[in-house]
Amino acid sequence: MTSAESFDKGLVQVFTGEGKGKTSAAIGAVVRALGNGLRVFIVAFMKAGHHSGEWEILSGLQNVSVARFGTKAFVNPDNPGPEDMEQAAQALKTAREAMLSGDYQLVVLDEVNMAVAWKLVELDEVLRLVEDKPGNVELILTGRNADKEIVRVADLVTEMLNIKHPYEKGIVARKGIEY
Repeated sequence: MTSAESFDKGLVQVFTGEGKGKTSAAIGAVVRALGNGLRVFIVAFMKAGHHSGEWEILSGLQNVSVARFGTKAFVNPDNPGPEDMEQAAQALKTAREAMLSGDYQLVVLDEVNMAVAWKLVELDEVLRLVEDKPGNVELILTGRNADKEIVRVADLVTEMLNIKHPYEKGIVARKGIEY
């Protein structure tokens, strides 16, 4: 019996907060899962148009699928465009299909908390997805501003705290380190 066949207790994890490391924590869980024979599906909200080394490398690995959604432009949280909302809806639909397919033991919804906070997707839809999660699927939701209801239904919640950041010294995001 492989690790994937014996995996039967999937939980809901949330990585949130103002500090750096939410996506990185999820990717750490992805690497651990892959190393133990689990199959992984990652849905990246609002990141289709931006280069990220992690998605490039993970897309090329066996047993992991990455689906990126969003536009090349950054989302205006005060006035998201129709295409932003369509992309987020498609991301959530894709996540649901992957989660219910029986093909994956770990499903990651990267930046879904921001998609909810910015009203790109409805909180109720995300809560319904969590409620419908099969018992043998681990679900990870990342992004700042996790809604209190998402926190309530999760099994594990880690809040990344920003104590000090290079941005404060004018150091911008660096290729290979931050993206």
